[in-house]
Amino acid sequence: MKFNRDIFKIDPEAEARKIAHFIREITLKNFKRRGAVVGLSGGIDSAVVAELCVYALGKDKVLGLIIPEKESNPISRKYAQKQADKMGIQATTVDITENLKSLGLYKIRNAVIKQIFPEFDGTFKFHITLPQNLLERDRLNYHSITIEDENGIRQTKRLSGKDWIEISACQNMKQRIRMIRLYHYAEKNNYIVAGTTNKPEAMQGFYVKFGDGGVDIEPIAHLYKIQVYELARHLGVIEEIISRPPSPDTYSLPVTDKEFYFCLKYELLDFLLYAYENNLPFDDISNVLELKQEQIERVFKDFRAKERASWHLRESPPSLS
Repeated sequence: MKFNRDIFKIDPEAEARKIAHFIREITLKNFKRRGAVVGLSGGIDSAVVAELCVYALGKDKVLGLIIPEKESNPISRKYAQKQADKMGIQATTVDITENLKSLGLYKIRNAVIKQIFPEFDGTFKFHITLPQNLLERDRLNYHSITIEDENGIRQTKRLSGKDWIEISACQNMKQRIRMIRLYHYAEKNNYIVAGTTNKPEAMQGFYVKFGDGGVDIEPIAHLYKIQVYELARHLGVIEEIISRPPSPDTYSLPVTDKEFYFCLKYELLDFLLYAYENNLPFDDISNVLELKQEQIERVFKDFRAKERASWHLRESPPSLS
């Protein structure tokens, strides 16, 4: 297919039927389970997966699990519940704050941040970002941490590699505890856990191994984000979720997927990932996206770096058998 702005066009009803058939086959025949559990985050991907599970299995065979913690954006829980109500499915809220406290997540992580900002305490919010000038010039993918006090005053510093790894390891506990909760509810209901990873996330490693990557089925991992949005509109996902900027919702200070990981808006990211995956000529990419070759090369370099850094996420545990 020729590279153009319509490359991601799908027949949303045909796509929904295809995915629904896949969900039914895997759930009922392969795994011999009764239904599906979906972790409802208040974001677009989980809403679409939940809608597809309802399409495939019926609303009485889909359980929405809302799993906040004390640093989650309150609007996420509100939107998740509203989406569940719209679909007519049962939704259960399980707050994991105490689980995370018992693991020492907040204490260990905050001690690292306090070494960077001595004034940091429980009244501050924070997030982590990458440089956002990917198209403008070559740069290193270093992480920066921003803290915000009660008066909204922000400070930002560059993170060392060691501090980033330690904070990230703590934050990833959130996804792994959510996975445990999802499987608890799935097993006691004889359900599967439906994953919500889309294709850009799968390709670039934007998920946590044995966290949000710990699932039984990935219904939308073949879809680019643009296609997920098209399905969302077709399936009737609530407008609040459709219009909400995608976010990992893992930090107390809000941050978007673009700011935290991808450094590009999905509207551009999808096209460049498609071109990268299919090894398209630079001239074709430049003509369609109105980018210079050096900009495209810069983005592809970033893609390769993220692939190298996340390759282990896609690997099954090696064995001698």
